[in-house]
Amino acid sequence: MKLGVIADDFTGASDIALMLAEGGMPTRQFVGVPQGDAACEAGVVSLKCRTIPAAEAVEQTRAACRWLRAQGAQTIIYKVCSTFDSTADGNIGPVADALSADLGEDRVIVCPAFPENGRSVYMGHLFVGDVPLNESGMQDHPLTPMTDPDLRRVMAAQSELPVAHLSAPHVWAGAEALRTDLAALPHDRCHVIVDAIRDQDLRDIARATEGRAFMVGGSGIAIGMPELFGHSAATSTWTGQDGPGAILSGSCSRATRGQVAAFGGPTMTVSAEDILSETCTPVDAATWVMAQDRPGLVTTSSDPAQVTADQDRFGRETVAAAVEGFHAATARALSERGVRRIVVAGGETSGAVVEGLGLTGFEIGPRIAAGVPALQATDRPLTLALKSGNFGGPDFFELALATLGPAQAA
Repeated sequence: MKLGVIADDFTGASDIALMLAEGGMPTRQFVGVPQGDAACEAGVVSLKCRTIPAAEAVEQTRAACRWLRAQGAQTIIYKVCSTFDSTADGNIGPVADALSADLGEDRVIVCPAFPENGRSVYMGHLFVGDVPLNESGMQDHPLTPMTDPDLRRVMAAQSELPVAHLSAPHVWAGAEALRTDLAALPHDRCHVIVDAIRDQDLRDIARATEGRAFMVGGSGIAIGMPELFGHSAATSTWTGQDGPGAILSGSCSRATRGQVAAFGGPTMTVSAEDILSETCTPVDAATWVMAQDRPGLVTTSSDPAQVTADQDRFGRETVAAAVEGFHAATARALSERGVRRIVVAGGETSGAVVEGLGLTGFEIGPRIAAGVPALQATDRPLTLALKSGNFGGPDFFELALATLGPAQAA
């Protein structure tokens, strides 16, 4: 292994795995820290640590880092969401502090930019499309609301290290100049927010950081990595998996709510109250899917006002745990009934589904949308699409089902 990635959720893991695989790097995605050795040049360890207590996130990511280094990984990337969201007290800062200390890295590049999906960093501020992060809808996220677009302030509030900044003109001067500027920062150890608004910026950042042991970023941070290790763009040999299909949507993002509204197939909407009162159980949902003449959508996606009302009534953690548990159990019930293609919308939902199914890893297939590959489970005949809430166009669900394998009703 040459490159190791630790992802703080499952959609992010498949996102960066796609970036590396498309760049020609033999890549595997693992669920949790594997046992034993793995044969690949890039290994992506999927964790579900974005919203857990910081101390637990540090413990899990350090274990993943030790395993990746034992496989031979020369560089470690901590892959975070391109909207840089975690809990108010972390977990990006505490994890970055711990891993940089373990790896002996004194200049930690921090860049969540992903231009293809509209995420850019300019003058230290994170933008989604043409609006600052805190006006993009992320301010209404039910678990990790983001109310400050200034990554310097966000990182400084979470980290014990100084936070420096290299602005766009430093990046536009080219990789060698950026390497020099990085080394000249007046800190023994620090995190460095680096601007990026174009793919070329990310390629220059990769070249400027060649040989460094650790960095933090979204999937865009990996766009130049395969080339550093001698690879060029590759074409997928994906064949897909035929069999019944289903869609599970737990994201409450604007994009996912639009995809739910645009979906032309049968749809079952389940509320938090339905789940908590057991008015609708996972078995009920799976039975409904199997009764349809084509793949159906089971959705718990709600608008911000309804999410707030549910959280006020039942408690935020209670609602989150109930919804994630519902989707995980529904996925198990669907798999037991022969469903072979599952599309999942939402980072936390995807993590719950993968863990609920007991999957151990994935082979990386072709892209469905920017940041979303088709995935083949390594231990059973099952294909999945794990979609971050804000990714994909209006017709994502139909496109994902078609990419995962031949159309077939449940």
